[in-house]
Amino acid sequence: MAGVNKVILVGNLGKDPEVRHLESGTVVANVTLATTESYKDRNGNRVDNTEWHDLEMWEGQAKVAEQYLKKGSQIFVEGKIKTDTWQDEQGNNRKKTKIRVISFTMLGSPPSGDNQSSNYGSSSQPQSTKREEPVGTTGGAPDMDEGADDDLPF
Repeated sequence: MAGVNKVILVGNLGKDPEVRHLESGTVVANVTLATTESYKDRNGNRVDNTEWHDLEMWEGQAKVAEQYLKKGSQIFVEGKIKTDTWQDEQGNNRKKTKIRVISFTMLGSPPSGDNQSSNYGSSSQPQSTKREEPVGTTGGAPDMDEGADDDLPF
């Protein structure tokens, strides 16, 4: 059986995207995303647990990130886990795990001070970017019986 490598995250950017333009003309953006979950401990105290995720965006996504994303932006991300391994200058084996973004959607309102707010996605009309699918693939699951009533909350 083939494996599945899929990640879905909703969070806020910890800093502005770091965008590099490579000599080949390729654009890559590195983004740090914070996801926070809250719960109450045994004593009834609220506990916030924040995880930080390193995201990698390429080409069109990187250009959109460079233009519209800022520290504090909330985004919905779909991607896959990618692990890079290398040896540092001292010969130590190093490893870094990141999320290679397949698509993302800008949520909420733009961070304060954004002059391009008319182009920024909102929760009612999210701005989405998705890498093109290879020819011959479909973008989603096959249609189910459209007349069926279900009790799903979404």
